[in-house]
Amino acid sequence: MESFNRFVQKKNRFLFGMTITFLTFYILLPILAFTPVLQQKAIGSITWVWVYALALFIMTIVLCTVYIKMATKFDEAANAVLIEYEKAGA
Repeated sequence: MESFNRFVQKKNRFLFGMTITFLTFYILLPILAFTPVLQQKAIGSITWVWVYALALFIMTIVLCTVYIKMATKFDEAANAVLIEYEKAGA
């Protein structure tokens, strides 16, 4: 069914985009942690590595919040596809 294919494509596009964004920032922390860029002091004795690590926690909370809101929309779209499938007599 075309509606099912559109639903799966939309959901996959969202999930892969979120996953790639998270993994990119997450994997960069151990790589950048030992570079001189993040070893510079940001505020007092706090270096940019700590700021980056805090940003990862904030990013995780934001991504989870966005996913929860999108999951509701995906559930509604999945129900619409199921209703269409049942009306088609399959």
